[in-house]
Amino acid sequence: MKWKSLHSGYDAAHGFKRLVLAAALTLPCMMSAQDKNDFNPIQTGVNSLNIAPDARGASMGDLGAATEPDANSQFWNPSKYAFAYSPAAVSISYTPWLRKIVNDIFLANVSGYWKIGRDDNQAFSATLRYFSLGDVTTGSEAIGTAQTLNPYEMSFDVGYSRKLSEKYSMGVVLRYIYSDLGFGSASAAGDMSTGASAFSADVSGYYTTYPIIGRNECQWSFGWDISNIGTKVSYNHGDDPAFLPTNLRLGTAFTFPLADYHNLTFALDLNKLLVPTRPLESNYDTDTPEGQREYLDALENWENMSPISGIFKSFSDAPDGFSEELKEINWSLGAEYAYNQQFFFRAGYFHESTMKGNRKYFGIGAGFAMNILRIDAAYTLATAQTSPLDQTLRFSLTFDMEGLKDIFGRRR
Repeated sequence: MKWKSLHSGYDAAHGFKRLVLAAALTLPCMMSAQDKNDFNPIQTGVNSLNIAPDARGASMGDLGAATEPDANSQFWNPSKYAFAYSPAAVSISYTPWLRKIVNDIFLANVSGYWKIGRDDNQAFSATLRYFSLGDVTTGSEAIGTAQTLNPYEMSFDVGYSRKLSEKYSMGVVLRYIYSDLGFGSASAAGDMSTGASAFSADVSGYYTTYPIIGRNECQWSFGWDISNIGTKVSYNHGDDPAFLPTNLRLGTAFTFPLADYHNLTFALDLNKLLVPTRPLESNYDTDTPEGQREYLDALENWENMSPISGIFKSFSDAPDGFSEELKEINWSLGAEYAYNQQFFFRAGYFHESTMKGNRKYFGIGAGFAMNILRIDAAYTLATAQTSPLDQTLRFSLTFDMEGLKDIFGRRR
């Protein structure tokens, strides 16, 4: 991807690079909003942390709080690892992003877990994410000041989960986050700037039970996860702080057998960003000095608010009151059909309010599992024909460590 700016000064390049990130993650949604005056999405830094990494969750409409545990549960609900059937697994996922506009923005993700203890009731897990924004060209080629940058965001985290009873588990994750939008170039004043770091934690819980309906044993699960509770990410030597995308996820999944070897699962996830809403300028009479001062004071309070205070504030600070708070809740509804736990077909739908981002899309996908390997693929179909989120394809490869161990054991 070649983004070009005619400005060579640091301030212009700084703002442009921030615009690149915003465009890559939010601009497609903004372009489809019907009323720009009412368009008021939650603004955060490191937005790539909210991109679903794996094909299984993506094909079901971006959900996974209460679905069956797998190697990618770290993103959806790490407490599920304590209920995983396999003692260890590793997954590699790749997602080309905004592929209808550019071809070099992508998300790469490696995630895995390892169960420990005699009773297999606890697990360690880890994830490495890398989000590339491709090549960004700043300066002017005409006067020989052009410079190609490679902005990216990455995170690394480790987690621990444990069963607290036969039906309930909890988990915690510690995460390091680094965002480099290419600020490491020299400015006109000779100053240098570097990428921004942040730290966060996740807390989650998972409950599963097996009710008998008729003559069939079903499975009903519930999950919750609060992710990215942590510091702000501060760009430009701390002069430009941004909230991390702290998120509350609630979900449920119900699985019942259709016949021998045939299972069908329905799942629902609800998501809300626990980040305070930026004051909307249109709600203030900025044509008067008093109104302009009120808006600037509200904006300053928002910028200086601590992340923990922001979490509590996020439930009651929407400019239009409770009705707007409800619009900040995204929901996903999906289904998965499994034959003998080897063949999988999935579909789902993701919905976000037009006022808060207007992401609306269907997901479809399939998976095939063997003893040591599972292959999953997902395809996104946006309801808006002009949306660059349309036709996004994702792949995941999951390796079962127990299966690999058995193979190597036989060879010996």
